[in-house]
Amino acid sequence: MANPDMANPNTVANDVAATERITLDHGAGGGASQWLVGEIVAATLGEVHTGLMEDSADVAAPAERIAVTTDSFVVKPLFFTGGDIGKLAVAGTVNDLAVSGARPLYLTLAMIIEAGFPITDLVRVLDSVRETALAAGVTVVAGDTKVVGAGEADRLYLNTTGIGVFDRPGLRLGSRLLRPGDAVLVTGHLGDHSVHLLSLREGLGFEQRVTSDCAPLNRVVAALLDACGPGIRCLRDVTRGGLGTVLNELAGASGVDVELDGPALPVRHETRMAASMLGLDVLYLANEGVLCAVVDPDVADEAVRVLRGWPEAATTVAVGEVVTGDGRVRIRDARGRTTPVDVLRGAQLPRLC
Repeated sequence: MANPDMANPNTVANDVAATERITLDHGAGGGASQWLVGEIVAATLGEVHTGLMEDSADVAAPAERIAVTTDSFVVKPLFFTGGDIGKLAVAGTVNDLAVSGARPLYLTLAMIIEAGFPITDLVRVLDSVRETALAAGVTVVAGDTKVVGAGEADRLYLNTTGIGVFDRPGLRLGSRLLRPGDAVLVTGHLGDHSVHLLSLREGLGFEQRVTSDCAPLNRVVAALLDACGPGIRCLRDVTRGGLGTVLNELAGASGVDVELDGPALPVRHETRMAASMLGLDVLYLANEGVLCAVVDPDVADEAVRVLRGWPEAATTVAVGEVVTGDGRVRIRDARGRTTPVDVLRGAQLPRLC
């Protein structure tokens, strides 16, 4: 006699759904998987999801050149003030496209989910994916779900691939384009994301005063390029490794030095205090919604004005300049003394994301 559950896969889906947690059945490819993808993932993503369950997406690429980036996201805790792993995944991928000069269009979303993960938490993450994709103007065109056994993952991992188009003729950005005299701009307070997550994890008490800056910045970048495009040398989002790592990469690639004005660096008092308590250097702490822009000095004032017109970049400030040299970074204090900002060796703090 046939197994009635096999004859009606929806029965399996309903039984598993009733547990309110992800089980291995959700990754088995049957009715439970169909329920998870259709009734939870696609339904929650709503209008930012194409809704076509084919083996590959068929999308338009309205430009001769496209930009492609991919990233995997693991963060602890999954939920934090200012965002969660869903917002982090969309914003991080969108920002990588934007700082290359591309207009982000499409994302893929792959999830590795640990058995036992609450479905309500998954919906919460997917809600953030949807809201952040709407804010950034991108569409989720493909995805995948895998379920692993309890203890085989850190609750939830996300992987996103982003596709954008280069539709600004003549625009050229790159890490090798820095020239002596260029201004270095930073669009937000340094280290907030790292300190917020560390405070949540270690109970330091700073998490209400220092929140994550996680945000998609593609619209901010577009406004900057519209106003100052030919004068923009390079854009980077300040993530793992912090501003110190970004500037070392740029200085090394261009064969110039970067001199930072220490007192000008935008750092919250609480962030500086937390870093001091933990023996950390703010220059190497991560952000998830801060840009570093290197610009021609002739457009620096206009670039600051344009960036400050956006809530995500309202505290933009010039923090240094490019000078002749051989690929080094240093910081100048209030007394005019300089100290090297070396390449970070190893990790100065546990993995955050």
